[in-house]
Amino acid sequence: MSKNFHQPTRMCVSCREKEQQSNLLRLSCVDGDIFPYMGNGRSFYLCGSCQNDEKRLSKALMRQCRSSKKEQLMNKLKEIVTDDR
Repeated sequence: MSKNFHQPTRMCVSCREKEQQSNLLRLSCVDGDIFPYMGNGRSFYLCGSCQNDEKRLSKALMRQCRSSKKEQLMNKLKEIVTDDR
């Protein structure tokens, strides 16, 4: 018999759906600004479907980063997503 290997699941901060960790984008907030996760500090995950829903996503990002700079957060997220792919 073959072994089933454990696949970690994480929750998207926007839609609160659980998915495999490998399917999610991992980000972190430092001083109210978004960065790709660098290996230290707290982080959060976003799924691919939520990256297209600006209203829901902006609310989740402002809550996660404790910032009211909606446009700046969305612009930074767009830069990160286009650089990664």
